[in-house]
Amino acid sequence: MSIITLEVEVPSQFPVERVFKAFSDFDIIAPKVNPQVFKSIETVEGNGDVGTIKIFNFGDGVPFKSAKYKVDALDASNHSYSYSFIEGDNLMDILDTINYHVKVVPCDGGCVFKQTVTYNCKGDEKPSEEFIKKEKELYENTYKAIESYAAAHPETY
Repeated sequence: MSIITLEVEVPSQFPVERVFKAFSDFDIIAPKVNPQVFKSIETVEGNGDVGTIKIFNFGDGVPFKSAKYKVDALDASNHSYSYSFIEGDNLMDILDTINYHVKVVPCDGGCVFKQTVTYNCKGDEKPSEEFIKKEKELYENTYKAIESYAAAHPETY
């Protein structure tokens, strides 16, 4: 079994609490700001805490239809969140899981949104470098769109 790791870092001018709050509302914001990728995200089990199961329904801008993910860890006081895709066509029949760890880290003048994505391959076959590059761009663009949405809604974020 092979593993591919992708690192995403996006600096922000906003305080860590504000960025983490916006990311915590990903289910609500992502379909609004990037409907080509995220048609809908619905909770099917749980209340958002560890163990919660959600279904992603993807938009026409990606080659996938749907996926199921589980919340693995949530530490709001340390601004970190981990989840795993455990079922769905986004696993492309070559991945066991895709694990995500998000941490928002304070820095001078704002914070840095850090995301580590681990692709756990079933065998020797793995996603192409082009696929990984597109995934990284997708994550960066989605983060920036969520940040813009939060900036436009200061009463909430």
